Amino acid sequence: MCGIVGYIGPQPVVPVIIEGLRRLEYRGYDSAGIAVAGNSSGLELRRAPGKLRNLEAVIADSPIHGTFGIGHTRWATHGRPTEENAHPHRDCTKTLVVVHNGIVENYLALKKQLTAAGHTFVTETDTEIIAHLIEEEIKQAPGIVLEEAVRRTVHRLTGAFAIGVLSANEPNKLVAARMGPPAVIGIGDGEFFLASDVPGILHHTRNIHFLQDGELAVLTTSGVTLTDFEAKPLPLKVQRITWDPIMAEKAGYKHFMLKEINEQPRAIRDTTLGRVSFDTGKVFLNEMQITDEDFRTASQITIAACGTSWHSGLAGKFMIERLARLPVDVDYASEYRYRDPIADPHAIGLLITQSGETADTIAAQRELISKGSKTLAICNVVGAAVTREAQGTITTNAGPEIGVASTKAFTAQLTALFILALHLAQVRGTITDAESLHLVDELSKIPSKVEDILRSVDDQCFQLAKVFHTANDFLFLGRGIHYPIALEGALKLKEISYIHAEGYPAGEMKHGPNALIDETLPVVCIATKDPDDPSSVLKYEKTLSNIQEVTARSGRVIAIAIEGDEEIKHLVEHTIHIPQAPELLLPILEVVPLQLLAYHIAVRRGCDVDQPRNLAKSVTVE
Repeated sequence: MCGIVGYIGPQPVVPVIIEGLRRLEYRGYDSAGIAVAGNSSGLELRRAPGKLRNLEAVIADSPIHGTFGIGHTRWATHGRPTEENAHPHRDCTKTLVVVHNGIVENYLALKKQLTAAGHTFVTETDTEIIAHLIEEEIKQAPGIVLEEAVRRTVHRLTGAFAIGVLSANEPNKLVAARMGPPAVIGIGDGEFFLASDVPGILHHTRNIHFLQDGELAVLTTSGVTLTDFEAKPLPLKVQRITWDPIMAEKAGYKHFMLKEINEQPRAIRDTTLGRVSFDTGKVFLNEMQITDEDFRTASQITIAACGTSWHSGLAGKFMIERLARLPVDVDYASEYRYRDPIADPHAIGLLITQSGETADTIAAQRELISKGSKTLAICNVVGAAVTREAQGTITTNAGPEIGVASTKAFTAQLTALFILALHLAQVRGTITDAESLHLVDELSKIPSKVEDILRSVDDQCFQLAKVFHTANDFLFLGRGIHYPIALEGALKLKEISYIHAEGYPAGEMKHGPNALIDETLPVVCIATKDPDDPSSVLKYEKTLSNIQEVTARSGRVIAIAIEGDEEIKHLVEHTIHIPQAPELLLPILEVVPLQLLAYHIAVRRGCDVDQPRNLAKSVTVE
C-alpha cells in the first residue's frame, strides 16, 4: 500500500516523481503529495486529496522546482484522506519532510512526549511523529547529520516503516530506512532513486538494491551509502531487473485487469518452463535449501497466505494431499501467529504471496521459522522479503501485476502449486513415472485451453453482465477443489463491483444458505467433471443435486461446465463451457470466466476496476 518515489539527479525533479507515482497507482491510495528542495525558496510542498491528477492541478497552479525531492501516494490508516493528512509531513521548522509506509504503533506515547517538549502537531497521522522525532534529535545534538538523526529516530519507533527523509538544510541528500514494508534503491547513470516498488523507477534504471529490514541508505549526487541501524557499513547488493517496462503498460486494453486476464496463458507457460520435462514428466526445483530428504520426511505442509493467495493455497491442499499423500494445513497468515500454533520442526511452511511483502505473511513465516520449520515461498517478485527468508522459492513468472484484484498471479500460483505437488509426489514415491508424464502433458495443454476460454466466453460474460449487474448479492458454489475457486470468484466480484458475494461449499447449502435463495439471487455453480476420475464424477453428480435445489426455489443459476455437457443445459438458465482437463487442473480453467464475469459487471456498474475503493495492492501493515 502507498507509493514512495524519491530522486536526486540532473533531470527535472517534479516530472520524475509524478511519473513514478503514477506507475505505483496500482498499490492503491487516496491522497498524494510531493516535496522538493535545493532552490532559493527552500523546501516546497504540494499535496492534494484524491487521485494524482488533483496533485498535478495544484502544481500547475503553483509550480515548484528543485534539485532533489520526494513524493508519496497515501492509503489512509491514521486520519482521513485530506490535504493536511497527505504526505509528505513536516517538522515544526518546516525545513524537513518525511514520507512513510507502514504504521507507528507507539505514536500516541511519542506524541505525548513530543507535545510536552514543545512540538506542535497539525495532522491526525502517525507519520508526522517521525518528522518531529528527527527534528528533536537534531535539536538535542546540534550539528549531527541527517542520517544520524534518522538512525536515532528509528530506534524509538515500534511498528512497521519504510521512510524517506529530506532536509532543506542538507542539499542533495535523501535518507531512507526500512523495517517491514518494501523499499528499493535505484542506481542510475549519475542519478539515484528511492521507491516503494520496482515499477516506480524501472523506466529509469534496471539496477536495484532491495532495502532489507534494519538497513539505512543515504542517497547523494555522488552515490549511495548503506549502513545498518547501528551505523555499521554494509555493501550494496545490486540486482539487474529483467522486467520490460512495457509490461507495466496497458498495451491497448481498457484496463490493466483485462490485460492481465489475457496475459494468463503466457504467465502459466512461463511459470512451467524450465521446471518440468515434457519428455520424462520429471519436475526440477532448483536452488532449494530444502532437500528431497526434507520433503520425504516432512510431517505436513503448513500453508499461510492472505486473500487470493489463500484461495490458491486451499486449492493447493487438494493437489498436494492427493498426489503426494502429505497432510496440508491452510491458514490465513493474519491469524496464524495469533493462535499459538503447535511447533513441528518436521513441518514445512509454504508462504504464498504475489508481492512477497505482505506483512501478515512475513509474520507467519517468521513464526514458522521460530518453531523450527523450514519455509518455502511461492512469490511473483524476485528478491522480495518473503523470498529472502525462505529456504527455497518457486517464482511465479507472471510479470508485474498492476490491477489490485489479482488474476494472472492467481493462476500462476495454481500452476506453481501443481508443479510443487508433482515434485513432492515424485520425491515421496506416491506417483508413477507414467502418471507424472500424463499430468505434465496435460499441464502443457493448459495455456492453449485458457486462450480458447478467453476467445469463447468473453462476449458471453459481457452479455451476462447486462443481465446481472444490478444484483445486490451473488452466491458461488463448488465442491472439493472447486470450492476455493468459488471463493475466488466471489472475492473478485466483491472487490471490483462492490456487490456482496459469498463463496460456499455446495454440500453445505442445506445447512443454512438455502434460506437466501429467491428469484433475485444469482447463483454461480462450478459443475465441472473429469470423466476419467470417479471421485470427480461423483462430486459433479452431487453438484447437480445442489443446482436442482436452487432452481426449485427460483434461484437463477449460472453454471461453469465442461464442453459437451448437454445434461446441465436443461437444468440451468445460463451455462459457460470450458475445455476438459484433469480434476486437479480444472481450477486454472474455471477461474477465468469468473474473472471475466466480475470484470464486465464492474465495468457496467461504472466502478474503478484497477483501483477499487479502500483496497491496496500490497498490504504492508497488519
